[in-house]
Amino acid sequence: MKSNVVSALVVAVASFVVMSTPTFANGGGNKKVSLTEEQVNVKYVGSDDNNVIFKVEFENPTAEKFWLIIKNESGEVVYHRQFNDAHFSKNIIFQKEGDIQPTFVIRNSNNEVVRQFSVNTTVTENTTVTAL
Repeated sequence: MKSNVVSALVVAVASFVVMSTPTFANGGGNKKVSLTEEQVNVKYVGSDDNNVIFKVEFENPTAEKFWLIIKNESGEVVYHRQFNDAHFSKNIIFQKEGDIQPTFVIRNSNNEVVRQFSVNTTVTENTTVTAL
């Protein structure tokens, strides 16, 4: 009897990068408005046969407008949308098409927080042979 088992192993490796480009709010006044690393949470949720899922959360207590930008491994923008939710939460689903390296950017008018991931998919095959 021959049995084939195919399993997919998805490993998400996160490297966190925080990039700050401070500017001044209130028409060039002295008060800086900035995002903090603690306000942004991007995590790998899991995968199935066809998709890889991430959850993006952003605590935005002032409900100021911000952009969620997602880039592919080539740095090309594949998603760009503006929001102003105070408690933002969104699942992002990628189709499995081999290894991916998405970059998530939360940007307001003053600076941005960046999260980068590498998702590697490995397929293994196990075969059991039984003599009759």
